[in-house]
Amino acid sequence: MTQTTTPATGSIPAVRTLPEQLAHVGSLVRSARRHQGLTQAQLAELLNTSQSAVHRIEQGTQNLSLDMLTRIGAALDSPIVTVGGPQRTHLRVTGGQQLSGRIEVNTSKNGAVALLCASLLNRGTTRLRNVARIVEVDRIVEVLRSIGVKATWSGDGRDLEIVVPKDLNLDAIDVDAAVRTRSIIMFFGPLLSQYDDFKLPYAGGCDLGSRTVEPHMIALRPFGLTVTATNSRYHAKVADPGSTDLQVVLTERGDTVTENALMAAARRDGLTIIRNASPNYMVQDLCFYLELLGVRIEGIGTTTLRVHGKSEIDAEVEYAVSEDPVEAMSLLTAGIVTGSEITVGRVPIEFMEIELATLAEMGLRYQLSGEYTARNGRTRLVDVTVFPSELRAPANTVHPMPFPGLNIDNLPFFVAIAACAEGTTLVHDWVYDGRAIHLTDLTRLGAQVRLLDAHRLQITGPTRWSGAEISCPPALRPAVVILLSMLAAKGTSVLRDVDIIARGYEQLQERLMELGAQIETFRD
Repeated sequence: MTQTTTPATGSIPAVRTLPEQLAHVGSLVRSARRHQGLTQAQLAELLNTSQSAVHRIEQGTQNLSLDMLTRIGAALDSPIVTVGGPQRTHLRVTGGQQLSGRIEVNTSKNGAVALLCASLLNRGTTRLRNVARIVEVDRIVEVLRSIGVKATWSGDGRDLEIVVPKDLNLDAIDVDAAVRTRSIIMFFGPLLSQYDDFKLPYAGGCDLGSRTVEPHMIALRPFGLTVTATNSRYHAKVADPGSTDLQVVLTERGDTVTENALMAAARRDGLTIIRNASPNYMVQDLCFYLELLGVRIEGIGTTTLRVHGKSEIDAEVEYAVSEDPVEAMSLLTAGIVTGSEITVGRVPIEFMEIELATLAEMGLRYQLSGEYTARNGRTRLVDVTVFPSELRAPANTVHPMPFPGLNIDNLPFFVAIAACAEGTTLVHDWVYDGRAIHLTDLTRLGAQVRLLDAHRLQITGPTRWSGAEISCPPALRPAVVILLSMLAAKGTSVLRDVDIIARGYEQLQERLMELGAQIETFRD
């Protein structure tokens, strides 16, 4: 957040904020209010404003003056903003206690990001319901707005209306927001059907080692795309692939690779067959949305997709984003490592079956509710209740596979779970060559985690967890794993520089507090 002064003498400085900064401020206000034991109505009374205004502030949808920020800080005895350089955010965790209660899974970050990119295909109005308010989403929204897209949040900050202009201003793209997210790579698919020459900034994202964009290029070459790198940008040129049916074989069954190919096929007249496609949850979300746009897709949920595209798409559509299986795994892990009985509601069971089967092999006791349907009318949901269990190491190596295998983003949580189990577990992260090392920070909390190589970890348990101070790693899932492990560690732990968690989770620490976790947000 940056402070700007006004020329009038004695006037109150304004605060210039970006959406992600407003969301961050809202999280700080909410945490400080709850720490003081105040309701939203009580804080509103102290501020001489309405409860709905406090709600909007905490949701990150209310613009704030420096005067209001100062008043909030005084009311909560916790300064929200200070003049000078940016302050870092940390979490203080008092662990070693059981959790209890019910918590519901939020909607998918990866699904929302894909749908935001896909909205570029539609010349009508797209209304996305129950969108995750996380940094990654806000960054994509910033990029869309910078090129001329009208993106408007609803009053409660949950729904997003998107209207795409006839001509995008790609030269005005917000490079700063674009380079801080890897998701910009998914602009290639929707743009190649509309432009024969365009440029995009390099993709960024988590520090997970070398991750090539070449599978994306291979997937999109049949559509006529060629890309060269020049001056920190991708320079894309698109040739006419012709009017015949296309056969696209993906060399990597990646989620975003499949999504890029799907979006390229959606605005192309005729049939496109995509083989070795990912059937994962965010890909299915995208398929359901494209069907609402009038694109016919056969084979949803399989590795072969037959896409009957349309050269012109102008539809009024409304779509509810499905629930996030990775957040579901995160919340289940909180209960497992603390030996608690908690219920995680709205779990997309189709995308959690291998994880639950692996946990059952490790001795976890859990119970499933009957199935019900998500708000999108398609995704199958259940409630999962986990019980305190005597865990044992699995007989086989725990490793990810493309769906329907164990989700690559769920793999890190098994390191913390294995640390609670009797025996030795081998976890093999063959996808990323830099993520495993971040999980060795669990040794600071008492876990026996040995790095065998860039991809393999050996974990021996059970762990006598103890508190420690750890700096947040520059990778989202390992950062959350460390936070969850701190809930199991007796005494006080400090997790420093936690902003990366907001990239993929909405108000995670506050929601864990609703289960009884003792977490305090502070800054220095």
